[in-house]
Amino acid sequence: MQTGSVTTPFGRRPMTLALVKRQVATNEIKAGKSVEKWKVFRDASEAREELGLQSNSLAVLDALLSFYPENELRQDAQLVVFPSNAQLILRAHGMPGATLRRHLALLVDCGLIVRKDSANGKRYARKNGAGEIENAFGFDLSPILARSEELALIAQKVVAARSAFRKARENLTICRRDVRKLISAAMEEGADGNWAAVEAMYVELVGRIPRSPTMTDVTEILDEMELLREEVLNQLDNQSNSHFNSTNDAHIEQHIQNSNPESFNELEPRSEKEQGAKPSKSGRTGVEPIKAFPLGIVLKACQQMADYGPSGAVGSWRDLMSAAVVVRSMLGISPSAYQDACEVMGPENAAVAVGCILERANLINSPGGYLRDLTRRAERGEFSLGPAIMALLRNNGEKVLHAV
Repeated sequence: MQTGSVTTPFGRRPMTLALVKRQVATNEIKAGKSVEKWKVFRDASEAREELGLQSNSLAVLDALLSFYPENELRQDAQLVVFPSNAQLILRAHGMPGATLRRHLALLVDCGLIVRKDSANGKRYARKNGAGEIENAFGFDLSPILARSEELALIAQKVVAARSAFRKARENLTICRRDVRKLISAAMEEGADGNWAAVEAMYVELVGRIPRSPTMTDVTEILDEMELLREEVLNQLDNQSNSHFNSTNDAHIEQHIQNSNPESFNELEPRSEKEQGAKPSKSGRTGVEPIKAFPLGIVLKACQQMADYGPSGAVGSWRDLMSAAVVVRSMLGISPSAYQDACEVMGPENAAVAVGCILERANLINSPGGYLRDLTRRAERGEFSLGPAIMALLRNNGEKVLHAV
């Protein structure tokens, strides 16, 4: 490799400190270093945008490398190629001369080649008596050899970023499809919920996707779309649970730990002769239908239940049952305990019982065990929700005489 002193450009082209630095770097290539020229070209192609190059720049670099006769760029070899512009134009697929010159300048500016100009600016090689090249003037390919590891690292990062971007776009496409089809299914099958509002959120998210999105754009919208999908699935899952389709116990309830049942005396035992009692399957008196109470009265008594309804509100008995499933899980009441309550009391009564327990959760050591106890008492006809609702209304400052 020729390691002469730093050379300045011919003609009006200025010399810069960056050019000096690059030429010095080519003189400090580690002895014996070599690299396959088309491999480093592929790395440079991958790193094109990071280097500030265009596709035509790569076409010119490809042409320059084609004039180097060997397959490997070696530290101890003569790495200056000296084709004329006419020859470069031919190998660059007929590129216009002005375009060729512009991209040669880009390759110099990004530090992939260095100009080694002769006294008159011509490109040629001077040979010795043995026909070997003694000195050459043209384009020095040494920077490519010097920066081969750097170009490989840049290429790896670009490929990894491209792969991550592709995966993110695929995930966004799948998530969009999931949300769209889930919303459509909910609307078509009449599922409870404000699906028009959910659809509006979906449309707004899709409308924010740019025509040419960046990784940041895709990641931000994907995060929000995944949250929306989770919300849709939660609403649909709550409705499924409200029909008591779950058959797996979350855990086996412990024995009732509260040894002072009077601490929750609002849930009072009732007499079999109390008005409104009805026979159970065993012939005993059961719980009166809770729908005898308006939903509004129940919500005034069990005020916390509204926070756990779909979209943070309870507007129907079905919403109340959906909220009860959420509260049941939060209080640690197993699905089997709640299922038993639903079978004995009815789903509406069971939901209200959970709401009453929620209002007094700080006084109950084992909500699941307490619900099982209420279920057994209801099965024997010894429990009524009426006194519980009345007591909670009083505690909440409602006028009980006019409440029902």
